Amino acid sequence: MSKTSTIDPHILDQAADWLMRLSASDATESDRAACLRWQQQHPDHARAWAKAELLISKLGSLPPSLSIPALDRPENLNRRAILNKLAVLLAIAPVSWGSWRTLETLGWTADYHTASGERRELQLADGTQMTLNTATSIDVKFDSEKRFVWLRSGEILIQTAPDNAHTSRPFMVGTRQGQLEALGTKFTVYQQANSTQLAVLEGAVKVTPKDADISQQIIVNAGQQLRFNRYGIESSDALDHTAIAWTQGMLMADKMPLGEFVSELARYRSGVVRCDPKIADLPVSGSFPVSDTDMALRMLVSTYPIQLTSLMQGYWINLLPV
Repeated sequence: MSKTSTIDPHILDQAADWLMRLSASDATESDRAACLRWQQQHPDHARAWAKAELLISKLGSLPPSLSIPALDRPENLNRRAILNKLAVLLAIAPVSWGSWRTLETLGWTADYHTASGERRELQLADGTQMTLNTATSIDVKFDSEKRFVWLRSGEILIQTAPDNAHTSRPFMVGTRQGQLEALGTKFTVYQQANSTQLAVLEGAVKVTPKDADISQQIIVNAGQQLRFNRYGIESSDALDHTAIAWTQGMLMADKMPLGEFVSELARYRSGVVRCDPKIADLPVSGSFPVSDTDMALRMLVSTYPIQLTSLMQGYWINLLPV
């Protein structure tokens, strides 16, 4: 087998189990010897364990919350969930471990956050209403000069309120690509990998890319959407209501390529969802519930020439041609 080939998810699951067992405070020499024998049984076992050792070298050690449950009863559901997450992390290490670590640690230390598949509604101190989409984290800072929300990751819907306590504090949203100023408005902001997506439902929003000339500021009015990077505007279009369907708990697709659909749906569930390149361009249309991604996947399979394989109790999904 090629050294660059994918390791069987079942083997990664076993490696995650060994990682937890040996990270427990009462791990024995007998446990370590048994793990070594397992590594020697097959080259892929050794490759999987090399990933586990790389993970430990990056993180220093497993957090106690992960290692302590290692000796729980095998049927313990919390332990099973931890094993699943570790197996997924081993699958993407070392290339993406940093991104995963950022989402799992920095995101969870934000002022407000949501887990995968969760939506949360907030009311800020000034009365502004906010909805946090899946896997979203924000920081909020209000002072005498401005009202500021930093979008660390994910997507938010904002309905601003009049600032009755002060007369001139602007409402600002910051992302990695720039700054947005609400001009009495309702809008969504989506922090993507290398750009920010803005959709304005009511009022207007002023956009200032981070490294652009001040002359490149733009006012985006209701009924418009815009994507920008730190240097300027990438695209500007009429509002696509499918992009804000998440506020109603839905993922709407209109001839969306299956590969793109899978990437969007994967935002709403823990684990990995993969699409065979042979069917990545298959056009998908319909409304799918993001609050029940298992149902969304069943709808997909029942409608299109697709078959689904599930590993690690649903943490690893493969979509394949029939």
